[in-house]
Amino acid sequence: MNSVPTATSFSDLGVPAELVAILTSNGITVPTPIQAATLPDSLAGRDVLGRGRTGSGKTYAFLLPMIARLTDSGRRAAPKSPRALILAPTRELVGQIHQALQPLAQAAGFTTMTVFGGVGQNPQVQSFRKGVDIVVACPGRLEDLMQQGHCELGSIEVTVLDEADHMADLGFLPSVRRIMDKTPQSGQRLLFSATLDKAIDVLVKRFLHSPRVHEADSAQSPISTMDHHVLHVARENRISVLVDLTSAPGRTVVFTRTKHGAKALARQLNKSGVPSVDLHGNLSQNARTRNMEMFHSGKATTLVATDIAARGIHVDDVALVVHADPPMEHKAYLHRSGRTARAGAAGTVITLMTDDQVRDVRQLTRAAGIKPTTTRIDNASHPMLATLAPGARTVVVGGIELDRPEGTSRPSGGGGGGGRRSGGGGRSGGQSSGGGRNRGRGGSGSGSAKAAPKAAAKSGGRSGGGRSRGATSTSSGGSHSAASFSGRR
Repeated sequence: MNSVPTATSFSDLGVPAELVAILTSNGITVPTPIQAATLPDSLAGRDVLGRGRTGSGKTYAFLLPMIARLTDSGRRAAPKSPRALILAPTRELVGQIHQALQPLAQAAGFTTMTVFGGVGQNPQVQSFRKGVDIVVACPGRLEDLMQQGHCELGSIEVTVLDEADHMADLGFLPSVRRIMDKTPQSGQRLLFSATLDKAIDVLVKRFLHSPRVHEADSAQSPISTMDHHVLHVARENRISVLVDLTSAPGRTVVFTRTKHGAKALARQLNKSGVPSVDLHGNLSQNARTRNMEMFHSGKATTLVATDIAARGIHVDDVALVVHADPPMEHKAYLHRSGRTARAGAAGTVITLMTDDQVRDVRQLTRAAGIKPTTTRIDNASHPMLATLAPGARTVVVGGIELDRPEGTSRPSGGGGGGGRRSGGGGRSGGQSSGGGRNRGRGGSGSGSAKAAPKAAAKSGGRSGGGRSRGATSTSSGGSHSAASFSGRR
């Protein structure tokens, strides 16, 4: 294992001046540990195996040497024959890599494209026919296009596997191996992963040649900047507790185990006045893109997701992650929890635990190497909720209307035109926000200006002329809705 260099700038690491200028224009001046560790070897053309957690800066660690190598070789892209390939496990991650790639590629005069499913393939086919330098792709759709004869990889100079362990978790390794087999043995190969386990060893032994191995941070290093809590709740109280936590200021990511559970919980939160969007495999690509844009912009303050969002989803200022369904294993816990405490910031991670989940959660946290604070929560007025998610509880009448089949009626309680209403504590028992961490919420979208916080209101009371729609006011459907995001398949 190689140690991290003491370089203090990208220039010290050997990054070409024109690329350094682009990074500087984007406010990126100091290399992260994974960048400082890998760039000298990758810029020298060596194969690299890098382990670094999500959010550690791995994207630039492979984009910079890729652009530098393509520039040095001076070749031109031929129709159907790209020069560089980046494989990533999810459509969202493909899009984010491409967003970071575009300024670098444009400055160097390179063409780029993305390849993933859920959208029509014709635009992708046409891009291949014109000739493209760099392809950022999900394995499934890329292999489909290769089998149809629209793309061949014999001219690939650099291949990158990003989030390789996640591709293994999702069952993509057979497809990845078939794709990699089509790339030239002489090409440079860069593999980045949050963990280095047996599944990754298979890829390393088969495709990397005398790789330089760099492990820039501990596999569990993110947990040190997080506060971990387990809330022991009755099953019928989970919805009211979630409404209270997510109606506090700031961005929140809530994880469920199933796609149906994510959709059902997002609808329930919206009905309760918490602007929420869902993210899971059943959504069309347009819907996934739109929902992520709403979460990025702050129009939606809560993202309800399956494990598809546990890696590679880069959203700044997520101060709270809630495991509404405890994950199946500790690796998923760490990657889900990594949506907060990014770039050294603090964050809070909460796991909801019912009586029948006590043993599983204890085993999970032990395997993850954490010692969470466990609190029994009898109702949504428990003072610990305000400690974990401080600030005045705020709801938006109608929340956000999610996609639904044509011809169905709008859910009851909806109505998109109402303003934001604040209960000042807004939940049963009148818990006031007190002090605590500033979880500054992004813009809330048109027609939802926040009202000034009022004195703590009792459930069913009035605040600012409107009903306080805190957790207790929505708990009448809690028993039915709570089961909707359990571990049902």
